[in-house]
Amino acid sequence: MADEALPYSAAGSRSPWLIAMAVSIATFMEVLDTTIANVALRHIAGSLGASQDQSTYILTSYLVSNAIVVPISGWLTTMIGRKRFYMICVSIFTLSSVLCATSTSLSQIVFWRVLQGIGGGGLAPVEQSIFADSFPIRMRPQAFALYGFTIVLAPAIGPVLGGWLTDALSWHWVFLINLPVGLLSLGLVSWLVTDSPALKRDRATMLKRGVKVDYIGFALVVLGFGALQIMLDRYEPAGGFDSPLVLTCSIVALVALSVLVVWEIYHPQPVMNVRLFRHRAFAACCILMLAVGFTLITATQLLPQLAQSLMGYDATTAGLTLGLAGGITIVLMPVAGAVTGRLIQPRVLVFVAFLGTAYAMWYASSLNLNVTFWQLSFSRVLQAIWLPFLFIPLSSAGLVGIPPARNGDAAALMNLMRNLGGSVGVSYITTLLAWRSQFHTARLGEHLTAYNGFGYGTNLSLLAHRVFMQAQMMTYLDLFRVLGVAALLVAPVALVLPKLPKGMAATGH
Repeated sequence: MADEALPYSAAGSRSPWLIAMAVSIATFMEVLDTTIANVALRHIAGSLGASQDQSTYILTSYLVSNAIVVPISGWLTTMIGRKRFYMICVSIFTLSSVLCATSTSLSQIVFWRVLQGIGGGGLAPVEQSIFADSFPIRMRPQAFALYGFTIVLAPAIGPVLGGWLTDALSWHWVFLINLPVGLLSLGLVSWLVTDSPALKRDRATMLKRGVKVDYIGFALVVLGFGALQIMLDRYEPAGGFDSPLVLTCSIVALVALSVLVVWEIYHPQPVMNVRLFRHRAFAACCILMLAVGFTLITATQLLPQLAQSLMGYDATTAGLTLGLAGGITIVLMPVAGAVTGRLIQPRVLVFVAFLGTAYAMWYASSLNLNVTFWQLSFSRVLQAIWLPFLFIPLSSAGLVGIPPARNGDAAALMNLMRNLGGSVGVSYITTLLAWRSQFHTARLGEHLTAYNGFGYGTNLSLLAHRVFMQAQMMTYLDLFRVLGVAALLVAPVALVLPKLPKGMAATGH
């Protein structure tokens, strides 16, 4: 793989696999921190004197700033330089993690979480552009299999590690654990990763031509995606559109994002390159990434929530229901990387994977209150086995036909769509959980009278509890059905994905 063939490679004279492993460390850190923080949220809130409702700002603050940085990370990479921008992101994430651990109030930790989200938002898009630029098309599936390995491993061990750190030490270690990982990442990236001559030349040409900073586009991104994330996160807790905050944020998001699309189409140096959606294959991959976030990422939060609220599991045990699925997904990542493009084209893999996801959600909709730990784990396994056959083909096919100089912009948009799908999905199921729970409780309650089998001596509190439990379970089953239908409906979009060139992977993997 000579530089002539891969002018934007970050490997230089080194093996691209070495570079891939170096940049995957920060991904592991960022994804791990997200899952650990979710587990420790109640402990953090209690220590800082925050209510349960207020504690959600610890999560929301990170998501909002993260959502703002992701779509503009491609532009920032070009402006600052890829290696420099990446190391800045790792440094910000690591430093803010330590500062989160030193927080003594809710306002302090929310501020540092905003900063942490800014650093975390730039990691994944830059890493994916490095993978795309450092490997030829035929080897990208194997490369993204390595990248996917870190993404799957982190949430698999995160809940268990987070529970142990919080119980055995304190919630502060949820953030302090990022310090050695971040320092290791900075050291390896500084030593191994390079900005290619072509990348430096493009940046120098742009700077010489004069940088036309897209201030309006940047402001629209901040307003649009910031308001959208707040609206999605606060929709159900605040009472939907009856809340002035939710209504205002939804209007701001709609107007800002609509204007953003039009503005960025005509701007010579757009902060968010929406013109890439003119590539049919890329647009299809973004739609499918949105669906991946909506179905599988949402289901990842749904199952542990069910286990804790209805099965009585603690946070660690609930997290363990994801462990077996994570292990199997890790095993299947290299398999998916080996067959993508070489034996089976992405369109076939993604189409079948969405059908399999629909079946897995249908299976989950048949669970009941007597379900065992292993049955819950198997339900998650059925969902997770399809993730490698979605993530790797989409990551590989989405960059086919994209000019190498625009790989960073494309990776940013694909990450944005996946994250947006997850945010929309979580908000939707949270709202639906409240609505359908009320619906099922009311319907079940209509059949409970003193004349249909329940005498006056019946323990009414016990009966009410049973009704509540049944209504909650029926609601979760409804949610799995919704996710299954969504996977089924989007599956045909996979048929427009492009073909990858067939060829044997290079030796040394």
